[in-house]
Amino acid sequence: MAKPKVAFICVHNSCRSQIAEALGKALASDVFESYSAGTGTKPQINQDAVRLMKKLYGIDMEQTQYSKLISDIPEPDIAISMGCNVGCPFIGRPFDDNWGLEDPTGKDDAAFKDVIMQIHQNIIALKNRLQTI
Repeated sequence: MAKPKVAFICVHNSCRSQIAEALGKALASDVFESYSAGTGTKPQINQDAVRLMKKLYGIDMEQTQYSKLISDIPEPDIAISMGCNVGCPFIGRPFDDNWGLEDPTGKDDAAFKDVIMQIHQNIIALKNRLQTI
């Protein structure tokens, strides 16, 4: 059976969803395929996220990822919102989960590290849940 496609969605696809795609590929590629997308794009991935992912995991997101629209990725089996705050973007279907993560953009490294660690934990929990299905 094919691995499920998991899409991590936020508005600009420049920070949280990019981190989730990178960690999904690094920590759970044996269980699911990871994609990230947004309802809009940014010209580059958040540079604080890029710097900290290199430092913490040795992952260079700019080498393998870029800001994408929902229409640029395969149709997901599982769609996860990274945190909607005011309202979730419309992606043409309901979200399977909302991780409720605050956007660390413009905040200090500690805020970024907190979000990265929460995403890491959520990726592992998702991996474990999918392995038992």
